[in-house]
Amino acid sequence: MKSTLFLTAALVTFAAQVSAQTTAPLRAAADQITTKQGPLTVQPITHGSVVLTWNGKTIYVDPYGGPEAYAGLAAPDVVLITDIHGDHLDSKTLAGLPVSKALMVVPNAVAEKLPAEYRAQVRILNNGQQLDTLGMRVSAIPMYNLPEAPDAMHTKGRGNGYVVNLGGKNVYFSGDTEDTPEMRALKGIDVAFVCMNLPYTMDVQQAAQGVLAFKPGIVYPYHYRGQSGLSDVATFKKTVNTANKKIDVRLRNWYPSAK
Repeated sequence: MKSTLFLTAALVTFAAQVSAQTTAPLRAAADQITTKQGPLTVQPITHGSVVLTWNGKTIYVDPYGGPEAYAGLAAPDVVLITDIHGDHLDSKTLAGLPVSKALMVVPNAVAEKLPAEYRAQVRILNNGQQLDTLGMRVSAIPMYNLPEAPDAMHTKGRGNGYVVNLGGKNVYFSGDTEDTPEMRALKGIDVAFVCMNLPYTMDVQQAAQGVLAFKPGIVYPYHYRGQSGLSDVATFKKTVNTANKKIDVRLRNWYPSAK
């Protein structure tokens, strides 16, 4: 009888372990970057979505891909949203995440499209504006297509890239942009997340030349799934490091479920 009970308990434990492994989200391993106020943890999620953890605070950037992609991560203190498109402003994903206490930093165009339930949590930042909150500084950077045109997919002034200062480290999120003069003119960027997906943003060579202009310490190619599939991030890395070996190009799998 005892052996039967022991076997049953063992099978239940094994089944629970298998279930946990089966339901665990697929995502790249997190990185840690040293700051003056402790480690900054960088957790790639998918496409343009990133979670940062620093000094007891958690920041979600463009939460997208379904709430299950964020399983096991702390609830956000701050949510940054760059643009109105569904891979940045994803209302279904937001609805499934514990964001009720988070400050939402967004451009005006995003604020106008957010569900009314989030209105009290929203702080609007437009291009060129800054916000100091929770020990960090958030600066809104223009993001747009070149050449500028009224019918462009991303017009100047609608969306934000962001530079977030955390413990003395400047972290840049490009959002959907090309290698604009504003991006090329960035100074003192320690960590950069740079998009590259045609026809929506820029190609690999444009992204590489933009990065070579502003020289971040670390750069992550992200948001690199375009109309024709995944961009060649290995070529991006080779192009950048052939010209400047000091830039740490970190390739991570932002599309772990892609076939």
